[in-house]
Amino acid sequence: MQDRSKLLLLALMALVFSALFIGIGLNADNYQYFLSRRVPKVLAIVIAGIAIGQSALAFQTITHNRILTPGIMGFDSLYMFTKVLVVVMFGGLSGIAMNSYFNFVISVIAMLGFSFLLFSFYFRGERQNLMVLLLLGVILGQLFGSISSFFVMLMDPNEFASVQANMFASFNNIDVDLVYLCTPLLLFISWRLYRLNLTLDVFWLDKDNATSLGVDVKKVTLHVLMLSAVLITIATALIGPLMFFGLLVTNLTRELFRSYQHKVLLAGVSLLSVAALLSGQWVVENLFGFETTLSVVINFIGGLYFLSMLLRNKIV
Repeated sequence: MQDRSKLLLLALMALVFSALFIGIGLNADNYQYFLSRRVPKVLAIVIAGIAIGQSALAFQTITHNRILTPGIMGFDSLYMFTKVLVVVMFGGLSGIAMNSYFNFVISVIAMLGFSFLLFSFYFRGERQNLMVLLLLGVILGQLFGSISSFFVMLMDPNEFASVQANMFASFNNIDVDLVYLCTPLLLFISWRLYRLNLTLDVFWLDKDNATSLGVDVKKVTLHVLMLSAVLITIATALIGPLMFFGLLVTNLTRELFRSYQHKVLLAGVSLLSVAALLSGQWVVENLFGFETTLSVVINFIGGLYFLSMLLRNKIV
């Protein structure tokens, strides 16, 4: 099957499950209420799926490693740290902590500031080793997680309840305001990544060859890492952290599509992510009756896939 046919099949699958989510049970009496609840939920799943898939694919391209995702840099831990810090400073029931726009803006600023400082400090030297940067990200991620846990232990139950909702992935408590805020932001970043698709193709040839072909490796790497930071913020703000989902969909995309072109891979990973999240959540709700959560299923399957990749030495 050609890559174009695979893209159409994934798009059809996503549309079918979107229609199932939105259309089942609608009638003339309840359609207004159900549409107001279901459409933002489906849109949030679509946005989060695209954000996670594209950020992980671009990140793996510039790191030349198939087991790395932006989460390894500590972005998820930093997001939780900003949420906890806002609650500690202003209180869980304060107007500032309850304001979705303020929390999102603070998270984006923290992500971009952390990324800019980390990458700028790293790229000052003449010899850059991306693995050192990734190791530093892991250490800082653990630091943010430890500080967050310390503050959580000091919270009273009411404030802890306001933080707990953001600690785990959830597809049922979608903030409608954030959905419509994130949509244009995601479209802009997706457009920027698409504009970089030819440059990212050259990154397959490794750093030295890309430099010899005229690519400013330092500038492009910093640009892609900053875009990935914003994408992770979008996905985490909408549905919460999904540890292994980016790893899973990016590697399945590279197995499914034979093309090396990022314009095909970006579209493929986006459609695969959306189709996987929509179909998985529909199965959890309608077949399993909410007896489990999609995040548990994703982490279980993703963890097994991660171990299988390590055993097969398929990391590059």
